Amino acid sequence: MSEKSVANQLVTREDSSDPASATMIDHSVLNAGLGAYQEIWKRFFDIIFAVAGLVVCAIPMMIFAFLVRRTSPGPAFFRQLRAGRRGKMFVMYKFRSMYIEAPEKANKDFTAEARTQYITRIGKFMRKTSIDELPQMINVLKGEMSFIGPRPLARTDETVLKLRAESGADRVRPGISGLAQVNGRNEISDEVKAKWDADYAQSCSLTSDLKIVARTISEVASQHGINKQD
Repeated sequence: MSEKSVANQLVTREDSSDPASATMIDHSVLNAGLGAYQEIWKRFFDIIFAVAGLVVCAIPMMIFAFLVRRTSPGPAFFRQLRAGRRGKMFVMYKFRSMYIEAPEKANKDFTAEARTQYITRIGKFMRKTSIDELPQMINVLKGEMSFIGPRPLARTDETVLKLRAESGADRVRPGISGLAQVNGRNEISDEVKAKWDADYAQSCSLTSDLKIVARTISEVASQHGINKQD
């Protein structure tokens, strides 16, 4: 992503002592319509790759669904309401990676001890490889998500959701991966995460999406940023 193109649209208060310095958005940019790539071509590519992905991954997904059911009581899928485009709520799908008695809270809020207690053995593997995210291709096909975009958040993530609404980051569909995921994932603060989301919404392009895809593959391979450091 070109930082110069973002700088032309954002006015940022720099503070060397605070890496999560606030970002003020130019409201003429905030109210502007999305470009042709975001409105048309991005959705076209999402549909094509979601259909292809679901076909290619159908048998592996059935195998993992069976393993999830086989290794712990409960459903194969985890369903949760998440905030989508313009804050509209939708049901997001993932493979269930935790025991059904686990409390519902953000992954970063679990301590190392809690993760050991609540995450299943197959769940640990799926999280390390991001296989638990594969069912979200269904959300992409339905138009609720995109492959690339700010991560869909639960209502409990009030700080980031509020900052997204203020910056216009909620104009775009949430994604399976995004700028925040390749720049720290669960290891960064809510303010920094919201700033990456705003940067993406302001400068989304085919080139930036391809770069995020490449970096996502690298992050998954290195298993970096999966859990917040305790």
